[in-house]
Amino acid sequence: MKRHTPLNIALLGAIALAPAVASAQDGEARSDRFAVVGGYALSEPTGDASIAGQEAELDGEGAPTLSASYYINDNFAVEAWGAADKFGHRVRTADGKVASVDSQPYALSGQYHFGTGAQTVRPFVGLGYYENNYDGETAQAGGPLDGQRVGVETASGAMATVGVDVELSPRWFARADARYLHGDSDLKLDGETVGEMDESPVVLGVGLGARF
Repeated sequence: MKRHTPLNIALLGAIALAPAVASAQDGEARSDRFAVVGGYALSEPTGDASIAGQEAELDGEGAPTLSASYYINDNFAVEAWGAADKFGHRVRTADGKVASVDSQPYALSGQYHFGTGAQTVRPFVGLGYYENNYDGETAQAGGPLDGQRVGVETASGAMATVGVDVELSPRWFARADARYLHGDSDLKLDGETVGEMDESPVVLGVGLGARF
């Protein structure tokens, strides 16, 4: 699988958002400081995994997400973000599906929103820390791991974000964002570490938000 880095994601986002930044007009700062966003995202693993020396990969899946932000001023915000439900993943090797696992990430990050709150289109970037909790690990019936207890340790690390908000009304806005979560986990069978999983997903999301 192709590996992406936070720098790659940030550069791609900056290139994509450059026209919006260039066309943004100056305006007055906003007085509302809180924002909440409900949305839906697709988590697509980009890293590599190995189980007892055998190469493996994970499928992506979608899940609802929630975020809450506090705007320190018109440009800087602190965001708490997470999956409201679990992303389900199938673990595959050359032998086919060998296991399934659920993941549920959450993160805290700082963001910079370009321009002013009076603009209709506002791109933003962010950097923070995340943890990705895994559960529901199940070996595929009849597969090579059948009868063994599968475990995946919690992953944690840096999260990079690029996105854009589009104002729909003075209170409501639409959001699209991309997040890169960099980190790896130990894979265990019957309590013994037998490999490593570098899921490092790119999470692509859309949502509807409100400021107050």
